[in-house]
This record gives sequence, structure tokens and C-alpha cells, in this order.
Amino acid sequence: MGFLDKMKSVGSAMTGGAAKVSIEYPHQVMKPGDSMPVKVTVVSMGKEVKSGGVFVDVYAEENGKVKCKTCGHEADLRRETVKQAIPVGPAFVLQPSETKVFDATIQVPSGQPTYNGQVSHQWKIRGRLDAFGNDPDSGFQVLEIR
Repeated sequence: MGFLDKMKSVGSAMTGGAAKVSIEYPHQVMKPGDSMPVKVTVVSMGKEVKSGGVFVDVYAEENGKVKCKTCGHEADLRRETVKQAIPVGPAFVLQPSETKVFDATIQVPSGQPTYNGQVSHQWKIRGRLDAFGNDPDSGFQVLEIR
């Protein structure tokens, strides 16, 4: 392996490009405390990937603009309300071009429901592989909680 190949390999690990991760879950309205089946699929992008485990991250935040009643100044509001990493797979080594699938049932964390308006509260979910550098993940997807 030449110097440029080594640098490309390090770059893939640092950017999360060492593996592709996808998540499947029911796209229906859930309630806090509900059980939800999830399926996380990880695929090596051609290199061996050492993993510290597979996780489902559930995240929620409140966003909006608030206005001061006395001076009229407007400020952005952004407040994290839920941040939970739920383990769904153990540490393992993913061989070059190998695919692994992890099925689990997770419990939706407690928190305020999804709402929209001048201030909104949004829930998100993603699958993530704990690995060296930037963890490969599925990207956050919408999760509706009522």
C-alpha cells in the first residue's frame, strides 16, 4: 500500500466513510415509553472496520425564535431535550465488504411530544457504528412522538 493509499484509508476512517450504515424503523407516530423494533445494517466499504458496537441514537430538540417583551430583541432558541445512545450490537470486526444486520427492540425515551409553530420540538433517530474517527451513521431521520 503506497503513501497515497494509506492517506485515503485514513481519510475514509476520519470522515466515517469506512462503512455504510442504514436504519429501518416503523414510520408511525410513537409515544414516550413505546417499544419500537429497529434494524441497523452496516456494510464495510472495502476495508476491515473495528467497531466498539452498534447504537441507535435518539435525539430531540426545541427550536424557534423568542422575542423579548420589553425591548423587542429577537433571539434564536435551541435546546436539546433528549440525547440517548441505545446499544443494539456488541463490539466486533467487520471484514472487508462484509454486511452485518442488528435487530433490536428499543424503548422510546421520555420527553415532550413533537410539535410545530413559532417554537417547534423535533425528534430524530439514527443508526451508528462506533469506530475509529468519525463514526459512520445513517444520518438523522424524523421520528414523530405524540
